[in-house]
Amino acid sequence: MLKKGMDELQRLSTEEFHASHKSPIVVILENVRSMHNVGSVFRTCDAFRVEKICLCGYTPRPPHRDINKTALGATETVTWSYAPKTLDAIKKLKSAGYTIYALEQAEKTILLQHLKKSVDS
Repeated sequence: MLKKGMDELQRLSTEEFHASHKSPIVVILENVRSMHNVGSVFRTCDAFRVEKICLCGYTPRPPHRDINKTALGATETVTWSYAPKTLDAIKKLKSAGYTIYALEQAEKTILLQHLKKSVDS
């Protein structure tokens, strides 16, 4: 069943989203100032059914109208947590078996479509 008012986006209801299979990915946001960017990441994680978002440092956290305005309801579907220190979040994820990748726009970076999963993580 689609969320009322969001039919054109073909979004799952909150209950359907929580019951659905998630991509085993945790997105960490470190010191992102823009609430609109945070909301956009929530919306993207909802679309890709990402397992969780970890907000770190001074990254703003829901509930906030500016985050919600961009997230379009994704703050209600995507699981999130907060860690004051990014390194603590990374250590916890590594101990849980996650492979850590850092993404940033910069010169000489590898495009996502050219990224090969590391065998020795």
